[in-house]
Amino acid sequence: MCQSEASKREEQPAQSSAEPEELVIVIQSQKNSFHARRGQQRKEEILQEAANLGQGLPVVLLLHELSYYEGSWSVLPVLPLLSAIYGDSASWFLFIEEETTVVLPVLLKVLKRYPVQEEWFLGRGLHDNKPSIIHHYAFFEDPSYFGYPDPAAGWALSAPLYRRLAERIQYENLKSDFTIDLTHEIALFIWEEGRGPALTTVPEFCTETRDNCATTFTTYLPNCGDPVSKNNLFVAVKTCEKFHSVRVPVVKSTWEKDAAHLEYYSDVTDASIPTIDLGVPNTERGHCGKTFAIMRRFLSQAVPKVDWLLIVDDDTLISLPRLRHLLRCYDPEEAVSLGERYGYGLMQNGYSYTTGGGGIVLSRTAVSSLLSSGCSCYSDDAPDDMVLGRCFTSIGVPITHSPLFHQAQPDDYSGTRIGPQHSISFHKHWSIDPVAVYRKWFQDSHLRDEL
Repeated sequence: MCQSEASKREEQPAQSSAEPEELVIVIQSQKNSFHARRGQQRKEEILQEAANLGQGLPVVLLLHELSYYEGSWSVLPVLPLLSAIYGDSASWFLFIEEETTVVLPVLLKVLKRYPVQEEWFLGRGLHDNKPSIIHHYAFFEDPSYFGYPDPAAGWALSAPLYRRLAERIQYENLKSDFTIDLTHEIALFIWEEGRGPALTTVPEFCTETRDNCATTFTTYLPNCGDPVSKNNLFVAVKTCEKFHSVRVPVVKSTWEKDAAHLEYYSDVTDASIPTIDLGVPNTERGHCGKTFAIMRRFLSQAVPKVDWLLIVDDDTLISLPRLRHLLRCYDPEEAVSLGERYGYGLMQNGYSYTTGGGGIVLSRTAVSSLLSSGCSCYSDDAPDDMVLGRCFTSIGVPITHSPLFHQAQPDDYSGTRIGPQHSISFHKHWSIDPVAVYRKWFQDSHLRDEL
């Protein structure tokens, strides 16, 4: 169904109502204690608003509580479960972020516009301005052709659609083993190469507060108090000899000054930087051996004893003040693996991992738990981020996602999506001026302090 056809269908008179008790709201919560609390708070707010209306209560669910399977965050694996439990009673499923506010009277009014016996996929529409690596360069000839929902504004599925999707998932394999950008991949699965519905853009699904919004959004960078001290964060930069003169100077001229404790790890010792040779040869593919050596050094007496470890590539651009602002929300006594979450084989009981290019943040507790578990690299050139994810999954440490971290360059993301996020990191210096990118996105003064 093309977008123009969707617009024509919007003009049809509603053939069914949308009552609170026919609505299932799924908060895409996470197992980490901070996120679990935020999800519970959002749930209580929605139910309280519904009680105040006196029209019945929607079902409000926390995604991380639906299943013990850590990959449930990718939504598709839990659709059969949701359909089995609520398929006979729910007319709509709404998926929202922990920081998405629902204005229930407006939402119910909006849903009444769409005949619920038909397949509807509703949300705030985004599209790519150019072919994007994070979307596997889909729709290369015209990236703006395909719309996908902004997760911050929420997105909804009508009963006929989520029932059919739940059935498809049971017998159909996804085309890719990797889950990278959740809502884009869900939109592709729903669209089904034109056989299913395209996203219908709903103007009342909002990210900024204005009149007549059914949903609004606050921020992915919550205010949890004063930033973590710069003395409580250790930064490990992975590099190699061939990039000493190309990439390291970019780090030194941009974000290095915001670090109190930072070391460069290379395949050779270079006193001019300086770099540290951990005894692990440089590899052309993954850097698992180097990353595990970094974690062992982090726990040793060779470096200051601090709560947080950040591991980044030499072509990662990052705002350390913003990162320290975010870290205040997390308990360093908890095993925390934080960054941009990807998934591998999640429809086949796979695992999640923090993608390395955007930066991997680990609490000391997480590093200690991983190394003491005996989990290790199967080779020095194994993909370090994926091995870490597999290891953390095996010991029950959740991968905590923040969309402030980015594996790719700014232009690989929809501008309406990343603009208001106060991004923490970007990656890859290909075909860009990294210093200019840093100045545009990260060189602020209002978050920088002398802690």
